Amino acid sequence: MERVPLAPDLSLSRLVCGLWRIGDGADTSPAHVAAKLEACLAQGITSLDLADIYGGYATEAILGDALRARPGLRERMEIVTKCGIVAPVGRHAAAAVKHYDTSRAHIHASVEQSLRDLGTDRIDLLLIHRPDPLMDHEETGQALDDLLAAGKVRAVGVSNFRPWDVELLESRMAAPLVANQIEISLARPAPFTDGDLAFHQRRQEAVMAWSPLGGGSLMTAKGPLGDLMDELALRHGTDRAAIATAFLLAHPARILPVLGTTDPARIARIGAAARIRLERQDWFRLYQAALGREVP
Repeated sequence: MERVPLAPDLSLSRLVCGLWRIGDGADTSPAHVAAKLEACLAQGITSLDLADIYGGYATEAILGDALRARPGLRERMEIVTKCGIVAPVGRHAAAAVKHYDTSRAHIHASVEQSLRDLGTDRIDLLLIHRPDPLMDHEETGQALDDLLAAGKVRAVGVSNFRPWDVELLESRMAAPLVANQIEISLARPAPFTDGDLAFHQRRQEAVMAWSPLGGGSLMTAKGPLGDLMDELALRHGTDRAAIATAFLLAHPARILPVLGTTDPARIARIGAAARIRLERQDWFRLYQAALGREVP
């Protein structure tokens, strides 16, 4: 599978396995989770996306148990995780309100906890999860630089940041921010024209797309968009999920879709999206159907 470089010694697989729901009522035994990871590896998907808050601050430990039970598996994968959201659940149950914390103390404490839960000595890519209205960009930037210097993270980036948020944080950093994870899909096509995608494309930074299937809404979409996805799925011998993913992969910014499923059979089908080549006119047919109007 194609890989996208983030730093001189770090790259991610073009498709990323999202582990947000890996602990939602499913079998979370180390053997079962490891089997899902192996299914990803079989497709060339080596990059995992999660966050400290996922699963009520429990998902990283679930992954860590699987990695500890399967020696050698960690070295075949890249771990992307996030920090900065404090919600009144799990280890932050005493919080009075959900809020953001991008202070040095919180970032460092979160990374130390993630390293313990994951059972690893480094995080490959650390993202600040959400823009923090109270962010002290000098303090946050220094905290990220220090983690890089200590070797606890290999690269840093952000999630859900707008271009001005990125520039503010990076203005006081020695190291670059190498990625931004944003919501982009046929269900949310705004970043194609609102400047977000162009900003990162110009800077040659990785754009990771969360919810590339519109939170599942694209799988049940009716009307012109649903009909067109079905038409193209039939033509390419695949399903809607692969078509929606191929739509993102076709963009020259080299978007990295974060796949929300951990079902091995679905991973295999969506993995086929990397081999689909949408014609330009078919891409625009999908885009127009997503917009609900003809392009100007």
